[in-house]
Amino acid sequence: MSRLIFCCLIILTSLPVSGQRANPVEAYFQSIRNNPAELTAFFQQMPKGGDLHHHYSGSIYAENYLQTAIDSNYWINTHTLAVQRTATDTSAGWLRFSDLERLGRIPEFREQLLRRWSVKDYPFQAELPFDQHFFATFDQFGEAKGNFTRENKNVYGDGLLELKRRALSENVQYIETMFSGVRCANLPAISDNYNGVLLQQQKRRDAKAVQDTLEVLYGKLLSAQSRQCAYEYADLLGDIHRDLALDDSSFTIRYQTFCVRVVDPVRVFTRLYLCFLAAEASPLIVGVNIVAPENDPVSMRDYWLHMQMFRFFRKHFPDVGVAMHAGELVLGMVPPEELSWHIRDAVLTAGAQRIGHGVDIAHEKDSYALLDSMRVRKVAVEINLASNEFILGVRDKRHPVSMYRRFGVPIVISTDDAGVLRNNLTEQFVLLAQRYPEFSYADIKKLVFNSIEFAFMEEAGRKKWILKDLENRFNTFERKIVSQVLQARE
Repeated sequence: MSRLIFCCLIILTSLPVSGQRANPVEAYFQSIRNNPAELTAFFQQMPKGGDLHHHYSGSIYAENYLQTAIDSNYWINTHTLAVQRTATDTSAGWLRFSDLERLGRIPEFREQLLRRWSVKDYPFQAELPFDQHFFATFDQFGEAKGNFTRENKNVYGDGLLELKRRALSENVQYIETMFSGVRCANLPAISDNYNGVLLQQQKRRDAKAVQDTLEVLYGKLLSAQSRQCAYEYADLLGDIHRDLALDDSSFTIRYQTFCVRVVDPVRVFTRLYLCFLAAEASPLIVGVNIVAPENDPVSMRDYWLHMQMFRFFRKHFPDVGVAMHAGELVLGMVPPEELSWHIRDAVLTAGAQRIGHGVDIAHEKDSYALLDSMRVRKVAVEINLASNEFILGVRDKRHPVSMYRRFGVPIVISTDDAGVLRNNLTEQFVLLAQRYPEFSYADIKKLVFNSIEFAFMEEAGRKKWILKDLENRFNTFERKIVSQVLQARE
């Protein structure tokens, strides 16, 4: 009897209050949620707040990288399609782009390069599995992008302006982009023997021994040269940011540094140290991340060790935000036991404040308790629907976005790599609305506000101002829906 009464109470409380007027924007949204064209028009105009899981290099469209290669007159190998700034053996199919232009062959290679540098038309003549093709694109356009140096600042500046223009065109106020790693020559030498030491400690899962070893390495890295490299990086980024006036009354951008995790442990630790130093040096750099395929053999072998490194740096740099790629895995990609602990270690060991992807959450050991812990700790999950579909083959009810919602974990919707994937933030909301009817307009609006509330930007005054501006934008948008759409239907 008590269960029957309980169920009845749930039903009664879910019914609309008599005389209560339904939100007309909600009603309109529900009427179009199965129409992709109308959803696109709706979300294109809807304020979208921030894009928090955003890779700078993967968000530039391949057309722009190609134009850089043409304008800079780089070399292309007409057999392999490799693009380089210099060519050592010009007899092996290498031509300058000016030669291609003179011969009228730019259109011939344009489509081939766009397909190689992005997922355009994939799987057109597919040579690789989807995930391998995706990650291979970054090396393919790497020469056109170049390293982040003062000599290459104009290329990066043009890229940032491209991102700003696109954000403004679809009503995005804020981007927090994973910009680049921090490079440094002449760092203090550290013996490769420490790699073996750390790997053995990892094998034993000896957390105390690892933390002690990392403290020794940290002491060896403390040097004026290390700080100089971090400060130079921060200064260069600050110069570009200010010279281009990237922040204004309509738009704000902040940056994460990152470390590639598919190298030996000492190099990962060294690069993470430089990343945290740079973040400490500039208010524009608000967080640190770790990147590269999570299923790579080195990533898998050293995942536990990398979480210990983040735990170490969180202690030494407590004010630097940490977002973490974790759980970007599916059954079949790795042995099933490897799906059971990555998100947990990212949250409970590394102290991540946001989780990127989190697709394998259902496979995590005691996943319900972990989800509850994320809710209590307010650890947001960055959901990337198009990316998860292309790379992992996960979509519809196989995706855990509804599971995160059910357990009250804060959710933000992001693009991941809009240039490589050839989409935008609008499309992510279209996919959410089409595939997950449990997300109402009010729910989606909350996700948008989450994207500012869970941003790492340090300036509390600016975040407060952006949230107020977002509220005003929604008021304007909703009035437009009522006046231009609903009244026009009457």
